[in-house]
Amino acid sequence: MDNFIFTCGDINGIGPEISIKALNQLYSEEKYKLTLIIPKNVFEYYQEDIPIEFPFEICNSFSESKIGNGKVSILDIGNSELKVGKLTANSGLTSYNAILKAYELVKNQFGSAIITSPISKEAWQMGGVEFTGHTELFGHLTKVQNYSMMFLSDRFKAVLTTIHIPLNTISDNISISKIKDTVMQAHSTLEFDLKLKNPRIAVLGLNPHAGENGQLGTEEIETIIPAINELREKGVNVEGPFVPDAFFGKKLHHKFDITVGMYHDQVLIPFKLLNFDKGVNYTAGLPIIRTSPDHGTAFDIARKQVANPSSIIESFNWAREIVNNRNCSLSKI
Repeated sequence: MDNFIFTCGDINGIGPEISIKALNQLYSEEKYKLTLIIPKNVFEYYQEDIPIEFPFEICNSFSESKIGNGKVSILDIGNSELKVGKLTANSGLTSYNAILKAYELVKNQFGSAIITSPISKEAWQMGGVEFTGHTELFGHLTKVQNYSMMFLSDRFKAVLTTIHIPLNTISDNISISKIKDTVMQAHSTLEFDLKLKNPRIAVLGLNPHAGENGQLGTEEIETIIPAINELREKGVNVEGPFVPDAFFGKKLHHKFDITVGMYHDQVLIPFKLLNFDKGVNYTAGLPIIRTSPDHGTAFDIARKQVANPSSIIESFNWAREIVNNRNCSLSKI
């Protein structure tokens, strides 16, 4: 039986709330197993606000015998100080430790996929965590060099060439090989994980007007176009570089299965405009499956009972689809 593992995220934000709300809607005694990694005191704190509609057991460790017992496992990682709505080093470390525990379970084949609630990168930094986000951490844990931050929805899918870096370093971090790796990552993920054969891939330019033939920047001429040409020679169905504002203004994203952006906000702004409550972040290229809501910790609305669990529910739905697709592929080998 597949076991889907939810992490609490930053306990001072909306992570615990949306996780419990999601479990209320997703609980199934027979179809799959659900596990929430969270400090026991935080779970009990939120029990006062949110009616728990699923049977559960609180445990300190996870064993194979618990799979399929008809209850949600609440995996306690030790009590943690709560300061709801506040940015603290403690909450950063707690969210980090929940992820490490989730990875340990999946690595030891006690879990099928990880659904992570939002963390605060600043809280991680305050707590001494060296990674800038989930994506980089999972890349490190799995020892994978070529991974991508991908965004999934029924309306629009996108992937990033660069991830969490300052704008003034983007040009230095874009190369022919990096773009080729990102496009090929998108291609293989869509074919293997999402079962989309010969996916249509769009690549955006970096500069205004996609460089205006070198007048507004040369990255398109020197890097992006050569990468696209080499990919076409390999038979990849890829087009570009497109002028980003015109691409979205003309709704050209509907013509493609996925859009490759050069930097974070270039695709995240239109993606969130279209999918703020249902967008999903997927770390492509890993041996494990990890999805998360496409929104932040929302400290300002923590414990106000207004947090919308739709995105974390969608994260589960995509994770389950990918698990099923991977299992199907392996059964044919």
